[in-house]
Parts: sequence; C-alpha cells; structure tokens
Amino acid sequence: MRRWILPLLLLFVAWPLFLFAADGQERPGAAQGRTPIAAKEAAAPRQAVLLQISGAIGPATADYVHRGFAKAKDANAALVILQIDTPGGLDTAMRAIIQDILAAPMPVVVYVAPSGARAASAGAYILLASHIAAMAPATNVGAATPVRIGGVPDPGGADKPPAPKKEEKAKDTQGKKEKAKPEKPGMDEKALNDAIAYIRSLAQLRGRNVAWAEKAVREAASIPAEEAVKTNVADLMAADLPQLLKKLDGRKVKLQSGEVKLDTKNLTLKTHEPDWRNRLLAVIADPNIAYILMLLGIYGLFFELWNPGYVLPGVIGGICLLLALYAFQVLPISYAGLGLILLGIAFMVGEAFMPSFGALGIGGLVAFVVGSIILFDTDIEGFAVAWQLIAAVAAMSAAFFFGVVYLALKSRQREVVSGAEELIGSLGEALENFDGTGRVRVHSEEWQARSASPLKQGQKIRVVSRDGLVLTVEPLP
Repeated sequence: MRRWILPLLLLFVAWPLFLFAADGQERPGAAQGRTPIAAKEAAAPRQAVLLQISGAIGPATADYVHRGFAKAKDANAALVILQIDTPGGLDTAMRAIIQDILAAPMPVVVYVAPSGARAASAGAYILLASHIAAMAPATNVGAATPVRIGGVPDPGGADKPPAPKKEEKAKDTQGKKEKAKPEKPGMDEKALNDAIAYIRSLAQLRGRNVAWAEKAVREAASIPAEEAVKTNVADLMAADLPQLLKKLDGRKVKLQSGEVKLDTKNLTLKTHEPDWRNRLLAVIADPNIAYILMLLGIYGLFFELWNPGYVLPGVIGGICLLLALYAFQVLPISYAGLGLILLGIAFMVGEAFMPSFGALGIGGLVAFVVGSIILFDTDIEGFAVAWQLIAAVAAMSAAFFFGVVYLALKSRQREVVSGAEELIGSLGEALENFDGTGRVRVHSEEWQARSASPLKQGQKIRVVSRDGLVLTVEPLP
C-alpha cells in the first residue's frame, strides 16, 4: 500500500495543472479565425458594474472603488455606476476615488440613492467629478466645506473669516493713507482655498455650475435633487436603477479617448460586492474598533510583561496592537491623545502593583479619558470614537482602579496571619523550668526564649517580641 502513496499524492497535486492546460487549448467551437478568448468576449453579455458606497468615505472605501474599477476594466464593462450615500470622509480617500473616476476608460455615473440619501462634503466632489451626475428624488448634495483634522493649531488665525478681496487701507501718523499689508493666510484659509480650487476645476471639467460649486465650499451650501438638476449641478433624476439606465440611453459622454454615445438597452447590471480584504480593512479602519484593538494590545502586553510566561496575553496583545497601529496609519489621529492614553494605562497598572493611595490611579484615569476624547480630533462624521464607548471603558478602568484601592485598604486592616509580625502576641507554653533563657512552644514549634520572670514547665506565656530566632516572652497572669 505504501508504494501507492507517493504516486497518488503527486497526482493530487498535479491535476489542477492538467486542468489549467486543457482550459488553455483551443476548443472545437473556436473556429472561423476566432481565438477562444475572443469568442468568450463576443459571447459575454454587455454589462454595467455597480459599486455602492454607504457611510463615511475612508481608506477601505477607496480600496473598494479602486478594485471595482479594475474589475470593470478587465470585464470590458460598458458603464460603471457608483451609487453613493455618504456624509463625507477623508480628503485622501476622496481624491483617490476621484482619480480613479477621471482615469476610467469607460463612462462613470455617480448616482445619489436611494431616496433620503445625501452626497455631502466628499460626496459632492465625487458627484461633480463624474461623467454623468444622477440623483434620486428626496436626496441632496453640498456642504463641501473642509474641516480640520488632527488637532494642529492654525498659526494664521483659524477663527478668522477668509481674507477680504480688497486690501484694507489705514492712515499713518502723518494723516496719509496707504495700503495695509495683507495678513499671512492661516492653515484653515489654505485648506479652504485649496478645496475651492479643486471643486471649481472638477465643475469646469464636466461643464457644471462652477459658481454653486464654490458656494458649496465657501458657504457650505446644500440643495435638493430637483434644484440640483435645474442649476446644472446634476444631470438627471431617476427613482431607481432601471429608470436610470433608461434615461442614460442615447446620452453622449466625453472620455479621454473621445466622445461616446451610451447604449444602455439590454445592459446587464452586475453588482461588485466588497471582498474579504475590503471588509477586513473597513472593520479595522473603524475608529471604535481601532480604539478597542489598541486597548486590548496595550493591556495584553502590560500583563505579559508583569507576569512573564503566560504567553497568551502577549500574543493577543501584540496582534491587536499591530492591527491598531495599521488603522492609525490611515486614520486622522492625534499623537498627543495616543500618548495620554498610554500614560494613563501605565499609571493605572502601576497603581495595581505599587499602591500610591490614589495618586497614580486618579491621574491615570484623567489622562486616559482626556486622551480618548482627543484621540481622533476631527469633525468628520464617522471618524471619531463614540462617547458611549469612551464612557464605558473609562467606567471599567475606574472600577478596576477603585477595586485595587479597596483591596489594598482592606488588606491593611486584616489581622496578620503569617510572618514575623504574626508571632507578636501569640500564646504558648514553657517546655521546661528556666529563669532567664529556656525553651518554649509556640504554634507547635519549639523556640529559644528569654524571660525577665522565672517560668515553670507547662506555664502559659505570651510572645512580646522577636530577635532573630529568640523570642522574648512573659508569663500570663
């Protein structure tokens, strides 16, 4: 039987190679000058790829869209429909998506749906970047003003309004008027001007309302679908995807390769679902999940360092901490908040091993809560740690701290049950008659003892003190 094991194993390993080779050979139906690949492409139905974005736009969203465009290109799709419902997101992720839209070899339709959806902030940029902008009834677009992330102070005056277009004038000490020097623009002004220029360029590229695009950034303007179509912000309205495909038929779109006319009749709609990589990235990049992973990693490593040999806390802690660091790489975090969290946890763990009557524990708890609040210092919806989670973790940490303090205080109030201190006050008996030095029995143990009073054999005694292995005793009355 053993002689057949190796051939069977080789056959099991090699059979996929034979299948792959057979699949690459020309089949009987591929005659008349067609290759098998060409015949397959000719027989394949024309399709439109549907990509769906729901929620805040982040690194996982950008990766999902990028992979979706790549698969649409490989499948030679005639159209890509990007259905969005988003409150906004990160600037880097938004620009990555727009770059994919601008570089797409096929027409891209951005469809704000279903009814009640919105294309706010980053969603407005994506809508204006599309070849065709469509919206469902009862949807809105706008509110594209950039918000500060990361907690970096504005050296130029963040709370000041944008610099006026006309230069201010001031009188000098001699009564002459001269032009005042313009103030140095701050970080907020730079971000605002950059956003205005970016959205204006997208609107100009697609021939849409440039004035409203600037207003959406400068004044955070937002309009419903009906008004968006009237003001040339969106191209059309459609209640659902079948109606959208029907209205798209016959429209002309300018691509990098030239102008094309859409033919959406008998077009098969194929939805591209996120794969396991996109789902994993979306889970890890969630600020709440990243926050929990960080805490698990820190606590696991702390307990492993304090109790070497358990292994499991260190393994889990290391994995969780690396996953959290990966999430922090793609999320807007405040390193001051991260430092406060680490310091707070170190203080609270130190309180457990070195009680300081609350100094380390209370300080650690305060540092932990403050660090958790400012960890994701951003106004972007969906990219902040939920205050309920912070409150729950802070409550658990506080319970741990006060539990340690309570146990420490309770242990100091207990009677001594072991050690040298426990012998003080213990009762025993003399094992012999002696005046000065002799032998006594205390706790079923024989001790050398000295006494200022004479003792008789069997007389009860009490331990007064201990000096090494010699007890000082006194007779009981």
